[in-house]
Amino acid sequence: MIIFLTGLHSGVRYFLTLIFLCGIYNTYAQKQKADSLEKLLTTAVNDTTKVILMWQMADAVSMYQPDTALKTVQQALFLAKRIKYTEGESRSLGITAEVFRKIGNYPKALDFNLRKLKLEETRQNQYNLASVLMNIGIVYVFQEEYREGLKYYFQADSIITTYNIEPFKYHIALNVGDAYYRLNMPDSAYNYFNKSLQIARQLGDGDFIGTSMTGLAHCYLTEDDYPFALLNYQTALKYLSAANDDDIFCEAALGLSRLYKRMNKMDSAIHYAGISLSVAKKDGFLTHELDATEMLVDCYKETRNIDSAFTYMQQVYKLNDAINSRDKIKEVQIISSNEQLRQVEREEEKRIALKERSQQLQLLFIGIFIPIFFALTIILSRINIPIRVIKGLGIVSLLFFFEYLTLLLHPYVLEITHHTPLLEILIFVVIAAILIPAHHRMEHWLIEKLMDNRSKVHNRKLKLLKVQQEDINGNE
Repeated sequence: MIIFLTGLHSGVRYFLTLIFLCGIYNTYAQKQKADSLEKLLTTAVNDTTKVILMWQMADAVSMYQPDTALKTVQQALFLAKRIKYTEGESRSLGITAEVFRKIGNYPKALDFNLRKLKLEETRQNQYNLASVLMNIGIVYVFQEEYREGLKYYFQADSIITTYNIEPFKYHIALNVGDAYYRLNMPDSAYNYFNKSLQIARQLGDGDFIGTSMTGLAHCYLTEDDYPFALLNYQTALKYLSAANDDDIFCEAALGLSRLYKRMNKMDSAIHYAGISLSVAKKDGFLTHELDATEMLVDCYKETRNIDSAFTYMQQVYKLNDAINSRDKIKEVQIISSNEQLRQVEREEEKRIALKERSQQLQLLFIGIFIPIFFALTIILSRINIPIRVIKGLGIVSLLFFFEYLTLLLHPYVLEITHHTPLLEILIFVVIAAILIPAHHRMEHWLIEKLMDNRSKVHNRKLKLLKVQQEDINGNE
C-alpha cells in the first residue's frame, strides 16, 4: 500500500511504499538542480538567500548523497537560527527529518519533525502545520505504529478542513485510508479511499485516480468482493500505466494476481505476477520484485509446475540476500548519520562557546576600562587643562558606566521575558526610569566633585606660590 509524503516545498511530492523507498523524480535532473544551486550559493551574499539555497540543495541531493544533504541542511538550520529566519529554520528542520526518513532513521526523523511542529505551533502558517502533522503521522506508519500515526493524520485533517487547504485534501484522505487498511479495518479504509478517489476525479489527475482505486481494490479483495476488486484493479492499471507510476502499478498488478489466484484462475495470476515482476526489475524495486517472485512460486506450486517453482525459489533466495545486504547498508547509514549529526552539532556548540567567550572577554575589558577611564578623569582634573574637557570626560565616564549596566542587564531581561517584546519594553522602561534620574544626579555630583577637586588643587598651588613669594620677599 502506498503512502503520500507531503512535499517539503511546493511542486515536489513523493509516493513511497512502506518498505522500499523510491522517489518518483529523475536522479539525473536532481543532480543538475543541485549543481545549479551550489553555483548560486557560492555567489550568494545575503544570509537569508544562503539558507534558502542550502535547504533546497540538501533536498535535491538527499536521494543519492544523504550525508552531504544532512551536512548542508544542518548548516542551513544553524544559520537560520542565528539570523532568526523562522521560515528557513522550519524548512531546514523538515528537510533534515526527510533525509533521516529516507535512510530509515525513523527516531531521528520523528525528532526533527516534532521540533518543526513545536516551531510551527507558535506561528500562523496553517499550511506548514498541516504538512508537518501529516509527516509525523507518516513516520509513525513507517514504524508500524498505525494508531499513533492516525492521531496526527486526524489533527492534520482538522486543520486542512478548517482552513480549506486544497493541496492536502487528497493526500490526507489517502493516508488515513492507508493507515486503516494496515490496521485491518477495510470498512474505514474504504470510506477514505473512496473520498480520495472523488477528490482525484475532481482534480482530473489520472495518477491519483489509479492510486485511490488500487486502495479500494485492496479493500474489496479483503472483503472477498471479487467483481468490484477486479474492476478497480483493472481500471487502476490503465490510469497508472498512462501516468508512468511504475511503483503503484507493480502493487496493483500484484493485487490483481492475488485476486485471480483466489478465483483459481492460475494462468491470469501468473500473467499479472509476471507483469509486476518485469516492471519491478526494470525500475529496481527490490521489494516489489520479491513479492512478485514469491507469488509466482506459490502459483507454480499450485499448478504443480515444480521446475518453474524451483527456478523462482532460487530467485527468492537471491532477492532476500540483496534486501538483507541493503538493510545492513541502511543500518550502517543510520549509525553514520547519527555520528555525523553529533559532529555537526558539536562544531556548532564550539562556535557558540567561542562567540560567548569573545563576548565575555569584551565585557571584562569594558568592566576594567571604565574604572581606569574614571581614574584617568580624576587625575586629569588635577592638571591645568580646560574645565570643559574635565566636564566632558566626566560625562563620558558616566555614560560608559550606565550603558555597561544596561548591557549586563539585557540578557537577563530576555531570559525572564522569554523574548516577549511587550514585557521587554516594560522592564526597560522601568530600568530607564531608575537609571536616567540616577545618571543626572551622579553627573552633577561627579562634575561638582571634579570641579571642587580642581579648585582645591588650584588653591593649594596659589597658597604655595604665595608662601614662596613671601619667603623671597623676607630674604630680600
